Amino acid sequence: MAEKAKKNPRVAMPEQDPQVRARNFLEVPTGYTPKMAQEEAARCLQCKKPACVAGCPVEVDIPGFIDLISQGDITAAIRNLWTKNALPAVCGRVCPQEIQCEGKCIVGKKGEPVAIGNLERFCADYERENGTGELPPKAEATGKKVAVVGSGPSGLTVAGDLILKGHDVTILEAFHKPGGVLVYGIPEFRLPKDIVAQEVNFLERLGVKLECNAVVGRTVSLDELFEEGYDAIYVGVGAGLPRFMNLPGENLVGILSANEYLTRANLMKAYKFPEVDTPIPMGKNVVVLGAGNVAMDAARTAMRLGAENVRVVYRRSREEMPARQAEIHHAEEEGIEMYLLTNPTQYLGNEKGRLTGMECLKMELGEPDDSGRRRPVPIEGSEFHLECDLCIVAVGSGANPLLTSETPDMKLNQWGYVMTEEHSGKTTKKGVWAGGDIVTGAATVILAMGAGREAANSIHDYLTLGW
Repeated sequence: MAEKAKKNPRVAMPEQDPQVRARNFLEVPTGYTPKMAQEEAARCLQCKKPACVAGCPVEVDIPGFIDLISQGDITAAIRNLWTKNALPAVCGRVCPQEIQCEGKCIVGKKGEPVAIGNLERFCADYERENGTGELPPKAEATGKKVAVVGSGPSGLTVAGDLILKGHDVTILEAFHKPGGVLVYGIPEFRLPKDIVAQEVNFLERLGVKLECNAVVGRTVSLDELFEEGYDAIYVGVGAGLPRFMNLPGENLVGILSANEYLTRANLMKAYKFPEVDTPIPMGKNVVVLGAGNVAMDAARTAMRLGAENVRVVYRRSREEMPARQAEIHHAEEEGIEMYLLTNPTQYLGNEKGRLTGMECLKMELGEPDDSGRRRPVPIEGSEFHLECDLCIVAVGSGANPLLTSETPDMKLNQWGYVMTEEHSGKTTKKGVWAGGDIVTGAATVILAMGAGREAANSIHDYLTLGW
C-alpha cells in the first residue's frame, strides 16, 4: 500500500499566478474540486494506529473524515470534523500541517504526505457552499453561564465546545468584529474574512452570544462578570502587545509594528483606502524585520499595497526561519527578497525625521543558544546600508496587559503571561481559566485551539462536579 501511495503523487491545490496575486488581496490557493479531493483522499493508507491524529493538538479523526471524502460523503466528513474542530475552514488554511499531522503521515516517509490540511479546507468550503445548514446535536441545558473573553481561536474553541455541552456561552470581544488574530493578524489572501465570519456564524447558530466593543479589564472587570451571574470565565486575550528592537533612530516616521500594520490592513481594511477611511503607510522600498509567519504576512501585504521592493531582513539562515515553508515559498514567488544572516543596527533618516534607510551587519552562525538554534555572530567590518522608506517590525509580541494588569489575584509570570495549571488552563483565580497566546506567548492557531479544548473540558467538569 505504501508503494501505491508513493506512485500516486499528491494532488496539488490550484493557485493564482504569482505575478497576478502579488498585486491583489484574493486568496492564493483556489481550492480542490470534489474529484481532486477524492483522488487525494484515496492516498490515505487508513493506518490502524494513525500517527497523524497524535500530531493534531485537537485530535481530529483524520483517517475517519478522509475515508468519508474518498467515499464521496462530504456531509458526513464535515460532521466528523466538527466533533473535534469548530474551525475546520480556518485550520485547513493556516495550520502548520507540515510539522503536525502531515509531518507524522506514514505516506510522507517514502513520498509526499497526504494533504490533510487541503482536505480539511475542502470539507469546510464544500459544506459552506453546498451544505444543508444542519447543526450538530447539543446536550440538555445545564443553566450554567460562561463568559469567554476574546474571540480568537482559543476563545472560539471554548465557546463551541461548551455550547454543545449544554452551557450558556457569551463571547466578549474588544474589537468591533469577532475573530481575534484570525481577522486582525492574518491577511485576506491567506484567510478571507468571510471564512472567519462563517465560522463565527456557525457558533452563533448553535446559540453562542456575541458582544463586540467589550474591553474586559476596562469597561468591566472579571469580578463584575461574576456579579452579573457568570459561573465561569475563560480568558483568551492573546499576545498582541507590539515589540520593537530599541535601535537608534526608532522614532523616525516610517517605522511601525507588524501588529499595527496588519491590524490596519486586515481588520480595518486599509487596503481599500480611500473607499474605507483607514489610512496606512505606503512604502516604495519596504523592509520587514523578522522571519515568522507575521513577517511573511506583512511583507506580502506591502507588495500588494504597491511597494516596488520588499526585503525581509533576518539575522539567521533560511533553515532557522520560523515561518511555514509554504508562506516563505509564496513570498519568494511574489518577488520578495530574503536578506538572511543580516542584522539591523540603526535606522537612518533625513532632516524631516523620516526614515530613509538602515545600517545592517552581515552575520555568521556560531554555537547553539538556549533555543537550540545556532547563535548569529556579527562579521566585523561588514556594515552596509539598505535603502527603505517603510520598516515593519515583526520580531514577536508581548502579552496583552489590558485585562491582566487589572486582575491582581490572577498570577502572571515574569513576562506578563497568565500562569495556568497544565492540561486544564485553571488560573490562580477561582472560576477563571486562560489559554492561547496569553499563556504561551505567540504560537499557532491550532495550539491555541488545543488549549481551548483542554480548558473547555476542565470548565465543564467544574460546572458539573465543582472546583
